[in-house]
Amino acid sequence: MSEKTTLFVDVILPLSLPNLYTYRVPFELADKVKTGQRVVVQFGKSKLYSALVRKIHRVPPGQYEAKYIHSVIDTEPVVTELQFQLWDWMASYYMCAIGEVMNAALPSGLKLSSETKIILHPAFVPNEGKEQKINYEKLTDKEYLIVEALELREVLTLNEVMEIIEHKTVYPVVKSLLAKQVVVVLEELQERYKPKLRDFVRLSPELKKESKLKEVLDRLEKKAGKQLDILMAYLRLNDPQEKKEFQEWVKKSELLDLVKGSDITLKALIKKNIFELQQVEVGRLLSKSQGNPIDKRLNEGQESALTEMKKQFSGKEVILLHGVTSSGKTELYIKLIEDTLQQGKQVLYLLPEIALTAQIIQRLQSVFNKQVGVYHSRFNENERVEIWNSVLGGQRKLILGARSALFLPFSNLGLIIVDEEHDTSYKQFDPSPRYNARDSAIFLGQVHKAKVVLGSATPSLESYFNAQTGKYGLVEMTQRYGDVLMPEIEVVDIKEANKRKLMKSHFSPQLLEGVELALKNKEQVILFQNRRGFSPIIECYTCAWTPPCKNCDVSLTYHKAGNQLRCHYCGYTIPMPLQCEACGETNLKTKGFGTEKIEEEIGLFFPAARISRMDLDTTRAKHAHKQLISDFEDRKVDVLVGTQMVTKGLDFDHVSLVGILNADSSLNFPDFRSFERSYQLMAQVSGRAGRKNKRGRVIIQSHNPGHAIIQDVISNNYLAMYVSQLRDRKSFHYPPFYRLIELTLKHRDVDVLNEGATFIAARLREQLGDRILGPEFPLVARVRNEFLKAIMIKTERETSIASVKKIINEVCFEFKLQAAFKQIKLHIDVDPL
Repeated sequence: MSEKTTLFVDVILPLSLPNLYTYRVPFELADKVKTGQRVVVQFGKSKLYSALVRKIHRVPPGQYEAKYIHSVIDTEPVVTELQFQLWDWMASYYMCAIGEVMNAALPSGLKLSSETKIILHPAFVPNEGKEQKINYEKLTDKEYLIVEALELREVLTLNEVMEIIEHKTVYPVVKSLLAKQVVVVLEELQERYKPKLRDFVRLSPELKKESKLKEVLDRLEKKAGKQLDILMAYLRLNDPQEKKEFQEWVKKSELLDLVKGSDITLKALIKKNIFELQQVEVGRLLSKSQGNPIDKRLNEGQESALTEMKKQFSGKEVILLHGVTSSGKTELYIKLIEDTLQQGKQVLYLLPEIALTAQIIQRLQSVFNKQVGVYHSRFNENERVEIWNSVLGGQRKLILGARSALFLPFSNLGLIIVDEEHDTSYKQFDPSPRYNARDSAIFLGQVHKAKVVLGSATPSLESYFNAQTGKYGLVEMTQRYGDVLMPEIEVVDIKEANKRKLMKSHFSPQLLEGVELALKNKEQVILFQNRRGFSPIIECYTCAWTPPCKNCDVSLTYHKAGNQLRCHYCGYTIPMPLQCEACGETNLKTKGFGTEKIEEEIGLFFPAARISRMDLDTTRAKHAHKQLISDFEDRKVDVLVGTQMVTKGLDFDHVSLVGILNADSSLNFPDFRSFERSYQLMAQVSGRAGRKNKRGRVIIQSHNPGHAIIQDVISNNYLAMYVSQLRDRKSFHYPPFYRLIELTLKHRDVDVLNEGATFIAARLREQLGDRILGPEFPLVARVRNEFLKAIMIKTERETSIASVKKIINEVCFEFKLQAAFKQIKLHIDVDPL
């Protein structure tokens, strides 16, 4: 700049602050600072943060003296103006701080603070000969000092790094170490150290010579028969003469299964240098697309739907694609994606749970290859930052992701697809912002002038209402692909079966006969029970005492795998008690059943069946979802027992039977959406049956088989469910006719909580009248030793939501000024689920 002028920047700090904070730019940095860059600033007495520049101007703050920014981390912006528009809208609509949106949006590798902790990257090996030289050659003097300190102390905060290199400007140094994959942030520690690994073995390269191999075979034949069996099995699986590098590696488990050999025998072969062992991380980024590219030809119904969608896009920005399960919605998405990419635009494909949709990822990778990027919170930090930068640089044109993919730095978005748009996984519950990715995607489409497709076999009532009233376009597909019939659905009255003593444990005769027939025909079975664990309640037979959680107002769930009782709210665990803590009786019994119990008991009825379980307990590892799905696809599993995870994104050729063990649990849940969600769950899991070659069968067990929702599932009548629920919603003032905002207050002292909740409800009632419900204790009134109270605000669609939010903000501000309520936590949830 020719003339030195003092510049100021308004920055977003990764904190829950109501306002932006203003800093002064040093003259030497005036030419370097840009909107969207990260800068290092001091906030408070000593803490340093990487903040985002939101605005550059020349107006000093009036209420305080601006501090100087310490340094500029980036040479170019990492956040675009279009992203800031989305952030501003989310902060306003979901009533949260812009810093909270920043925290949700940025990978933790892009939001460092002086309290951020770093560790050495697991792949960085500074003490092993050649590796040491290679790694250390990359490092500057300051980086070398940091690595040396980490070898001694393992974990360092950025404050400690400042002391080590005797310099305040540490952020560029740490950024460089992250980019070189020398360090990772501590938040990634568990994820980095527990990848899903698989062992592969191959014949030692020196044994490719026939003479050497013959020599080994002769030696083993004389002295080690079991080792010889393993070697011969390998040779049958893979002829080493072909010299195909990729093919000569064989799964260790597959090799041992082939000869019923032991791991010890194989280790002996490895020790003798007959075999080599390699561990491979089985992950989405490392896997290649499997199978052949899909058939891109559309049938008549698909062609008609695609034509109608393109026609409606001329007048509508958002279209709801309502297609029954297995109607071929994915093929339509692929056609729309191809058209968008040919225009040079980007595509965002949102999925409810990315780990459960490996099949869709593989299908899209087979069509679009390297243009596909996958982004979600289960990826490690380096992978997430890499995808972020590739989208920012324009290298990735098609992004598949869970809800966090909304925040990527798109520059030219042309199409957004929200698959399974009804799914509750699109809603973030904690921490703030408590946003719904489906609704946020529609606003993101407006920002980019992109088209939005909402797809589902069982749309949410709100989306279908918007389509019926003309706000969205509507395209419906009523036929399954290939004219496969919808499954035959049978309802079993388990109340009657219990009376007649026909039930065997939790299985009706019809369900057991169906499983037996499917297994006899070499077909697969899915059993659905939307409760994990072995048994939800342990009860004393004498006095009815049940073990409670010490932190929450819930009973503990019994998990047989660890022989422990566990709280599903706070994670508190205790060993299985030997006697009742109230009366001392040793006769304790389990009540109810979860997926763990179903897995065990179905194994007793069918001991030859291969059974797996898919729930939160079995899928905690990074790639566990994919492995389970892969095993089921490869027919290594006969019966899959699972929670609602088994309803999402799964397409199997050989599932002939689906069993829903207890349809009443979701129908009787005290929530205005329980009937809608029950229909969605049952219809979705039913759609897993008979998807390719033959008609499937679904058996629903219920105490109330005549229930209207169950009858609607049987007849596949979404419209009947929609009409009846819409009538109830209108009568009782619920969405889509009313908007909901929920305030939740938390405090350890129930008396202080009651007083605070009464205060805020009274203030709101003064201005909003009978639109206020509560305060009331929720179903679970204490979680993690904090009592909860909820206040619900219902406002008519016609009412200005902005004016209602203004009133809420003013009342909340007044509430926070009260000294007696300083310690009460207050959460605001707009459009709660």
